[in-house]
Amino acid sequence: MEDKSRILIIGVTGNLGFHLANKSIEAGHPTYGLVREIAFSIPHKSQLLQTLTNAGAKLIKGSLEDLPSLIEAIQQVDVVICAVSAKQVLDQKLLIKAIKQSGCIKRFIPSEFGLDPDKVQISDLDYDFYSRKAEIRRLVEAYGIPHTYISCNFFTSYLLPSLVQPGLKSPPKDKVSIFGDGNTKAVFVKEIDVATFTISTVDDPRTLNKVLYLRPPGNVYSMNELVDIWENKIGKKLERVYIPEEQVLKSIQETPHPNNMELVFIYSAFIKGDQTYFDIDSCGLDGTKLYPHVKYTTISDYLATLV
Repeated sequence: MEDKSRILIIGVTGNLGFHLANKSIEAGHPTYGLVREIAFSIPHKSQLLQTLTNAGAKLIKGSLEDLPSLIEAIQQVDVVICAVSAKQVLDQKLLIKAIKQSGCIKRFIPSEFGLDPDKVQISDLDYDFYSRKAEIRRLVEAYGIPHTYISCNFFTSYLLPSLVQPGLKSPPKDKVSIFGDGNTKAVFVKEIDVATFTISTVDDPRTLNKVLYLRPPGNVYSMNELVDIWENKIGKKLERVYIPEEQVLKSIQETPHPNNMELVFIYSAFIKGDQTYFDIDSCGLDGTKLYPHVKYTTISDYLATLV
């Protein structure tokens, strides 16, 4: 059996990064985590780091601001996966420089894990949220770094716990707002499942220099369909209040940034259809077709836990 790639994960104390590290270990990859010194003194982070160490991960001290520590870490592995938060996306520039300088990495998976930044149609509204991710793509490609981009759309932990109701922490039981006509479909995937699909790509030649899209059957629904599922779970009909596109745009403009970002993402997915308007086969690979063995949590399964 061919040796498994050695994987360095950046952001292992984050929700997705922790799952990526665990799934990497489970899949038999020698797994490394780049960790800032300060993380060891933050109780909840040090607990996560101890869990990963106990599972077999090797932790390397370093940061995205320190080129020597990046090069030292990179030279020990074959694959680099970055899972830092969206606000740190441009901090990957030095990492990309280190990968290029090291010359030993056969796959880089940058921190995207959302909508495809080259497909979104809201670049005038998103405060450069997606253009920053696109900028990282262009840098990776300009340096000729072997890569895979993971486009998983929404995490189930974002928006779905409130049934896409900004400001709520749990799904409504009486009245629900529906944005647009409620028929445009969006996609939600659980973080642990995103991690499983991501780790599946690292030694797969089919995914080299490609975008892997996640649109699992059972996870692609319109707002009307989400409400239908929820009504079936609670055995009750909700009053549906439809918010037209013009009103959504007005609310985005009138709400200060960053408090308006939930509405921006809702507008992008559920009105403009940025997650589903294009055909996957014409621009990338379908993760659920490529890895049919991966078991994942459906939206119905997830909503059942909220009843």
